[in-house]
Amino acid sequence: MNIQTKRKYIQQDQAGAITPGYMPGFGNDFETEALPGALPQGMNSPQKCAYGLYAEQLSGTAFTAPSHQNERTWCYRIRPSVKHSARYRKIELPYWKTAPHVSDDIISLGQYRWNPVPHADAPLTWLTGMRTMTTAGDVNTQVGMASHIYLVNQSMEDDYFYSADSELLVVPQAGRLRFWTELGIIDLQPQEIAVIPRGLVYRVEVVEGPARGFVCENYGQKFELPGRGPIGANCLANPRDFKAPVAAFEDREVPSTLTIKWCGQFHVTEIAQSPLDVVAWHGNYAPVKYDLTAYCPVGAILFDHPDPSIFTVLTAPSGQPGTANIDFVLFRERWMVAENTFRPPWYHKNVMSELMGNIYGIYDAKPEGFVPGGMSLHNMMLPHGPDKQAFEGASNAGLKAEKLDNTMSFMFETRFPQHLTEFAAKEAPLQDNYIDCWADLVKHYDGSPDGK
Repeated sequence: MNIQTKRKYIQQDQAGAITPGYMPGFGNDFETEALPGALPQGMNSPQKCAYGLYAEQLSGTAFTAPSHQNERTWCYRIRPSVKHSARYRKIELPYWKTAPHVSDDIISLGQYRWNPVPHADAPLTWLTGMRTMTTAGDVNTQVGMASHIYLVNQSMEDDYFYSADSELLVVPQAGRLRFWTELGIIDLQPQEIAVIPRGLVYRVEVVEGPARGFVCENYGQKFELPGRGPIGANCLANPRDFKAPVAAFEDREVPSTLTIKWCGQFHVTEIAQSPLDVVAWHGNYAPVKYDLTAYCPVGAILFDHPDPSIFTVLTAPSGQPGTANIDFVLFRERWMVAENTFRPPWYHKNVMSELMGNIYGIYDAKPEGFVPGGMSLHNMMLPHGPDKQAFEGASNAGLKAEKLDNTMSFMFETRFPQHLTEFAAKEAPLQDNYIDCWADLVKHYDGSPDGK
């Protein structure tokens, strides 16, 4: 494999093992080149590019988007992308579903929880191993999302992919993956996330498998950092902790396939070379990774449990101010210090719908049943909250300062109802007795003020 790049950024040992390099920042305007002088200076499209490269722009927003939202990257590549695109034929990936996808015989109204989807014996790549759990909104109007589980035990070899529908937020739970993208290499493991932009070509390699994790497919506006408001300039997710890859390219003449997801359908074309041939690039439309252990949570330091929105890592805005298309929320280790307060999340009925996943450890509102690799769904306007064990424990605990440890869960929250797929309802390991976790909650009211 002919990987060429600046050794200043990417190290390659004698055996050919590669250590990717990264540049810090979220939404930064980056520049990087894998060969000296490959990146034009002072202009975007010279009459002749160095090394005989082609200049090509990848636009992530409309040309006329406001300057603070405008995203584009200039790529200097061995061939223009039209040489990586030929006649397409439609293929089926039956487990990857796209909104709108509503099955008449499936009830999405309810509180649901799943055990981890088991690893498969059959060979599964990033494409064939995607399992859609829920869909919301409409990909054709570019609103809403889908949530998936990925099961990957086989690398994509000479096979490449991009989604014209969405950007993908990837949340690993087990195993390690390597994303070979047009703009560079990203290694990803549990307790990290990656955001892969719409339209970016890549392939996925298994570094340590089998791999399992969660994916939020965002049809709407791109993920961005949430406004901090009165919190100020620090805490939550800091821009410097996001890492974009430095340029690395393949110059490989080998029969390959490129699969495109477009309006929920999958199409494949055969090409004669690797499409990962960007030798240099500059711009602000790029994949990033983020270490979730760098997230600095803030919370109540006197009384009351704050709204879960205080733990937002990334948000994808909608056209309605303050109401997200998607929020990605992280519940990680933190100190609990509030006085005279029920410390776990309170009982709740919400206009948003909440899909949660457990990366590792124990979630404080559900100490039993919500296990690493598992998921739960509390759809819009359906009540949910702590089970009896969590309620009784928190109601009677001595309220000293306590470290909430060994825990990392997340939430994909959206303003749309989430519809279960047939896989989620009939094949995934659904906990049929989940609703019973509230059955033994008892009446404490007896007419007296202390409610004993």
